[in-house]
Amino acid sequence: MTSINEEEPEIVKGQIRVGISSCLLGKKVRYNGGHKENDYITNVLDDFFTWVSVCPEVEIGMGTPREAVRLVGSPDQPRMVGTNTGTEWTDKINTYSIAKTEKLKTLNLHGYILKNRSPSCGLFRVKVYTETGMPLNNGAGLFARALSEGMPYLPIEEEGRLNDARLRENFIIRVFCYYRWQELISSGFTIRKLVEFHSRHKFLIMSHNETAMRELGKLVAQGKSYPEFELIQNYRDRFFNAIKRPSTRNRHVNVLQHIMGFFKSKLSPQDKIELLTAIGDYQNELVPLIVPITLFRHYLRLIKHDYIGNQYYLNPHPKELMLLNHV
Repeated sequence: MTSINEEEPEIVKGQIRVGISSCLLGKKVRYNGGHKENDYITNVLDDFFTWVSVCPEVEIGMGTPREAVRLVGSPDQPRMVGTNTGTEWTDKINTYSIAKTEKLKTLNLHGYILKNRSPSCGLFRVKVYTETGMPLNNGAGLFARALSEGMPYLPIEEEGRLNDARLRENFIIRVFCYYRWQELISSGFTIRKLVEFHSRHKFLIMSHNETAMRELGKLVAQGKSYPEFELIQNYRDRFFNAIKRPSTRNRHVNVLQHIMGFFKSKLSPQDKIELLTAIGDYQNELVPLIVPITLFRHYLRLIKHDYIGNQYYLNPHPKELMLLNHV
């Protein structure tokens, strides 16, 4: 088991594969012949992810440039039609979306970033026009809907929501967790490997949902009583549902206090005050989470506590992404 006191094996570019709406990479596939390049995606995430780009509208035969389309009818079963001519694209996009999702399942994706508000790729609050022309902001793009239904555990997010620091961090955490889960499964599942996986993710899960963390612990402890397929399915379902909910400041404080309890007897009174002060300053929104976590990393290098040192909570993603640096 690798400890934080050693170097975590580097994840090289190409190992983490993320699907993405092509326009977000700067590809000129929009209805107007333009693009929607996202600087955070192309200038920051590009250093860590290999992109699998998809433009459903182009791939079903729409030209570039082309007539814009929109969703009409019921948000539950909308139709995709041309905004000016009323050209019907519903059957083509639905058939394509199901087939494309099946193909993407074979590509070992670890996440997906979709273009927001798109009638094909938008995941939340996409406009659906009623037959009288009234826009309702509670639909989902037809490809996005098929993707999320066909790959329910794949971390999926809209590019617009990545501007929210909490949602951005949560998405990246889920991508790296999904990568580690896929590695566990592809390397040959054993209960021993599941025990290690859960052990290293324990405090990360706790920072999202403490009840789920305890339930997952019981499931792992009783693992030998389940058929392998059922154990894998049950753990996967509960794990990814638990971490889908973003962490909160109070949950982080709870985790930090739990971690401190493991080795506070080995700290000097001054060290304890320093850690408690850092945790309190974080709780009071005076410093970012990286401050108490950096202190924990410092003391762990001196104290050598393998169990805590191996927690992904203290190393959830590459430090270069600076996702723990917001107050």
